[in-house]
Amino acid sequence: MAEQLSETAKIEREAPALTGRAILGATIGNMLEFYDFITYSFFAIQIGHTFFPAQSQFNSLMLSLATFGAGFITRPIGALVIGAYSDRVGRRPAMMLSFAMMGSAIVALALIPSYDAIGVAAPVLAIVARLAQGFSLGGEVGPTTAYLMEAAAADKRGIAVAWQPASQQIAATAGSLMGLALSALLSSEALESYGWRIAFLFGALTLPFGLWMRSNLPETLHRREEMASVAPSAKGRGPVRGNARIVILGLLILASGTIITYVTQYMTTYAENTLRVSTNVAFATTAVSNGAGIVGALCGGWLADRAGRWPVMVWPQFLALLMTYPVFLWIVATHSAWALLGGLGVLTLVGSIPYSAFYVAFTESLPKNIRGRAGATIYAVAIAAFGGTAQLIVTWLIHATGSALAPAWYMLFATAVGLVAMTVMRESAPVLTKPQCRSEPES
Repeated sequence: MAEQLSETAKIEREAPALTGRAILGATIGNMLEFYDFITYSFFAIQIGHTFFPAQSQFNSLMLSLATFGAGFITRPIGALVIGAYSDRVGRRPAMMLSFAMMGSAIVALALIPSYDAIGVAAPVLAIVARLAQGFSLGGEVGPTTAYLMEAAAADKRGIAVAWQPASQQIAATAGSLMGLALSALLSSEALESYGWRIAFLFGALTLPFGLWMRSNLPETLHRREEMASVAPSAKGRGPVRGNARIVILGLLILASGTIITYVTQYMTTYAENTLRVSTNVAFATTAVSNGAGIVGALCGGWLADRAGRWPVMVWPQFLALLMTYPVFLWIVATHSAWALLGGLGVLTLVGSIPYSAFYVAFTESLPKNIRGRAGATIYAVAIAAFGGTAQLIVTWLIHATGSALAPAWYMLFATAVGLVAMTVMRESAPVLTKPQCRSEPES
């Protein structure tokens, strides 16, 4: 027992200090990713008019959302390439590469002339920019989540990794506040002409700062770590087959979270197009729900360090399942700001808690030598299949059924699938599972 405690202390002494600066450096790429994607969804109508003029508002919006979804096609490819690079060379160089590519693609999209100026070249260039950006984003989440977990002390991994989903909500809040400010300051004509471009370029300002921050991060790939007694990979079965259980569960839960996230971020367009509320209220709705998501994500990580991963995943997810339909009934019945702000805010607060616990459990359960590429690829596949289609499906469901409750149906389905998968996840917290500390061979 004394030898085990001594080994644990040695591992903790070898861990690089996870400072606030290191957390910001690791998550700034994720922030830019979500700021860009969410800004695109907020301004989907204006972007549709710029690049995809069509005979009807619906067709223009659908073409704009299809281009939004095009960015997800290349994400699995980027996940494999950049994720494998992070497992072979290091987390830091992989994060530098993905961030540089990401920022360049955002600048390119913001500067592409309109369809009226250059014709069909405009939508073609917009799609190319989205494809390039999707490639870079595919390799972002896996290496950065691995870095946060590997750099943190064993009893602080939950709160460290929670900054990954929290950073998404911070970026979403920044994007919604930018949209709210631009809609208040600019006329609708100016917003459609150049206002949305200002929003993208504002996010691109983080590019030089983020590259500088990441260049100074300590590498974590080869350091030893304390792990729980989760089921090891079966010898001779390969990295994927040997970890098939966690791969499948991770894919299901990430698909669930992706659908919920992107439907929630669609609420600006939904409130404006379907509920016919004012633009200011529509943007404020997403700003409030994203602010609640930040609190929920950090609470989830904090709780996961104290109560374990499993209960913090399962019980809040069950509560979110019970809340979803009543919240949407209230919104659709009243069309009130209180329902939009309060209802979605509370639902997002509760719904953000389980995914912080999942992120750390999932990352802990993957062997280090495949953690970057496996985490990135599973995340990218879930995002590509369900994130890129979520808003298209919801828009089509509303159009086909004529029901404003269509988003609730899709969210209920996603929440239920996530709950089932979370229920059969194994506890991975090292402190709770009383692991035998062991060192992994350096790779």
